[in-house]
Amino acid sequence: MSTAHSRTTPTTPTTQPASDAPPAAPSPSPSPSPATLAVTALATGVALMNYTAPMATLPEMAEAFRTPPSAQAWLLNGTPLGLAVLLLVAGALADAHGRRRVFLLGTLALGVTTALGAFAGSTVLFTAARIAQGAASAAVLAGSLGLLADAYPSGRDRIRATGVWGASVSGGIALGPLLAGALALVDWRSAYAVLGAAALVTAAIGARALTAPAALPAPGGARGRRRPDLVGATALALALGALLTALTLGRDGWLRPAPGLLLLAAVALTAVFLLVERRVAAPMIDPGMWRRPAFRASTVGALFTGLAVIGMFSVLPALFQRGSGLSALAAAALFALWSGAAFVVALQARRLAGRLSAPYQLACGFALSAAGVLLLLGTTQSAALPWPRLVAGLVVAGAGSGLLNAALPRLAVDSVPPERAAMGSGANNTARYIGSAAGVSLMLALSAATPDAALVASAALALAGAVLTVAGSPGR
Repeated sequence: MSTAHSRTTPTTPTTQPASDAPPAAPSPSPSPSPATLAVTALATGVALMNYTAPMATLPEMAEAFRTPPSAQAWLLNGTPLGLAVLLLVAGALADAHGRRRVFLLGTLALGVTTALGAFAGSTVLFTAARIAQGAASAAVLAGSLGLLADAYPSGRDRIRATGVWGASVSGGIALGPLLAGALALVDWRSAYAVLGAAALVTAAIGARALTAPAALPAPGGARGRRRPDLVGATALALALGALLTALTLGRDGWLRPAPGLLLLAAVALTAVFLLVERRVAAPMIDPGMWRRPAFRASTVGALFTGLAVIGMFSVLPALFQRGSGLSALAAAALFALWSGAAFVVALQARRLAGRLSAPYQLACGFALSAAGVLLLLGTTQSAALPWPRLVAGLVVAGAGSGLLNAALPRLAVDSVPPERAAMGSGANNTARYIGSAAGVSLMLALSAATPDAALVASAALALAGAVLTVAGSPGR
């Protein structure tokens, strides 16, 4: 479905205009911009490297901070929490006040906050730095897809561009643990100094290479310039914080009052968020978008990608380190089999665009991810790793992730009008990182009993995502 690309075309002048309003000027048709694609893909890759870097060094960080097992989820969940809370706000700001501006400010802030994370001395300070990094990454991700929607308005060029952007997600996921694992041989903190410098360099390149896109109508007319929905953002932040805290505390016993009360608070605050979005003048998500089947498929697909895929593979390197005695670098190299396969498949997924709609591509991605994860059963606790099955499982699951990473950004921008492209990106990535934050906590909780329980849950959630994505897809 592509409702996003209708453009005003010039008409033959007549002596009797149809109305008293002046005729609309023809909208410019921007040509593909390799510089925009290169800079946005680079910044996205750096943001995802920062996101995944702690996966390879979780044991070292937990030891350095003396973090108890029940609180280790926060070392991984800080960035997805910041992402989930700020993505919708970042998307609204980018649509209303300039995608280039929001993207560059986000890249600059990512560099500063990532470098600060290298100096954190406790679990609390490191988590706070990670939340700030997530907030900066929100501006990067929302602004980057908005810029791509401007530079590649439709057709095969957009499919190729979003495929490259999706591959940069997979590439960043692959390289983050490898970089952190390699630098952990010296000091795990040095990875954050390197990533901070990379983000600052990217911001400097972007400031010179990116040009401001042609102006689009402000979303909702005058409403597009109103202040962001801070009440809704606050309600969403509190809901997510309550949910993640409940999932973290639940590892020490679900029958205690605290987890139950926090879950109830998360439900109540989510209801407040939805109520605010229906009543506020400038909502973070236009309620009318939910009537679009493609928008629903995009959001559901992103949510289950976070729950089933990102949640599981965020904790998998640590499971191999603890269960099989692998070093951080060796575990990161195993992880790279999955994310490397995702990178290759995301780059080639454009060849499926003419044969398979984006929702069905998502379903295929979920099915492959489930199959690969099930092949990993029994591998994480074995001193003698079953290499053929292990490699096959990681590659198959990686191929599924590549299909997801290629289809989600395309569906995110195709399912909304062009003036709301950054909002579409923000909504899609918000769902993805809400899912990943909850998924990390869930997988850590399940793996405390047995890693295979987490693998089975991941496969079940992936299959549920496949069914729900197709069930809500356009044309059904």
